[in-house]
Amino acid sequence: MRSPTILILTVLAITASACATTTPEAPGTASSGSPVPVEGYDWFFHSDETGARLAYGLAESDDLRLGLDCDRGSGRLTLNGNASTDAKPEFHIESGGETERFPARAEPSQLHDGVFLRGEAPADAPVFRRFRQVGWLALWQDGKREAYAPHPGSAPNIERFFAFCG
Repeated sequence: MRSPTILILTVLAITASACATTTPEAPGTASSGSPVPVEGYDWFFHSDETGARLAYGLAESDDLRLGLDCDRGSGRLTLNGNASTDAKPEFHIESGGETERFPARAEPSQLHDGVFLRGEAPADAPVFRRFRQVGWLALWQDGKREAYAPHPGSAPNIERFFAFCG
């Protein structure tokens, strides 16, 4: 026979767990793994016969956060963006749990304080394959993470770009 104390504690534990509730996530919020679009900033796609660009920034401005360029069917990307003068010359990119670093060349920026970084990467690198799946990526610079998520109307541009690049 069980002792009355153990029986009472068991009943209390079962009752407490049955009454426990969880608060659902508020609409419009996202976990740290799924960023939301930022007003005014978006992914912009441009192409011509031979090349394409997918750029994250502010429309019709020089505010470029990250640019991806390629030649049609090349399977290679040119990465470019601005960084602080003392930034490590690399692109540290994350998307949906994948993280990769690509070396870059730094040159003085003609438009901003700091430097302009340019590097190369294979279009099928795991971080870019994941970007195609989840629709966002993040760039780490100077210990800070900036996530770049598309607005709903521009999300298809990501796949269009990578299909063009091969």
